[in-house]
Amino acid sequence: MSSLFSLEGRVALVTGGSRGIGRMIAEGLLSQGARVYISARKAEAAEATATELSELGHCVALPADVSTLDGIEELLSAFREYEDRLDILVNNAGAAWAEPFDEFPESGWDKVMNLNVKAPFFLTQQAKDLLLTARERNGHLAKVINIGSIDGLSLNPLETYSYHASKAGITHLTKRMAAELAPQGIVVSAIAPGAFASNMNKAARDEATEVAARIPSGRIGSPEDMAAAAVYLASSAGDYVVGSTLTVDGGANITR
Repeated sequence: MSSLFSLEGRVALVTGGSRGIGRMIAEGLLSQGARVYISARKAEAAEATATELSELGHCVALPADVSTLDGIEELLSAFREYEDRLDILVNNAGAAWAEPFDEFPESGWDKVMNLNVKAPFFLTQQAKDLLLTARERNGHLAKVINIGSIDGLSLNPLETYSYHASKAGITHLTKRMAAELAPQGIVVSAIAPGAFASNMNKAARDEATEVAARIPSGRIGSPEDMAAAAVYLASSAGDYVVGSTLTVDGGANITR
């Protein structure tokens, strides 16, 4: 069983990997032996996190803005300077926007949809050759893990219109991508996190006790919870999980 969850010899790229859920996932992949590259828009933050995570294994920062096609091209160009294959792609970079219905701006749609929906599609599209190379060379399936949210499965009380729509979209996009890529040896799946402490989820970070009271498990998610889910899907243990979204929320979604 231990070999099922091993990532020894595999190469991973995690967008939005400098903090929050992305960092939790990067740390988990490193702990299982993967060589990990993290991307974030802010170079200083990415470099600082990579330095810290390098204590666990090979971790390199590749600063980039994946919300644009030019940014995606720059990221993959930088990645190709280090590696000629990609075993695991984690599409985690994301944004949120909350504003009342009557005032919600177009920019609040463009920013969120570009990063949360378009970026996972086009980054996977442009990295397909790297994923196929990993599949052909190593004999195991390549993996793409999209990070959604339980807000794509049910409503929270905030007026985050574009965020709700984007995370519902990534759940369905994961299915469509999986149907196309699975026959080629690339497995696409997704994770829908609940309350994990991060800059995006300030309530879980700053009001953990109050948030935990609304969760059946009685607590917010830990870094280990997120790391375990990602390792499961990224490793051979998750080879038969195709197009599915794994909800990791302590039961919050079923009681909303």
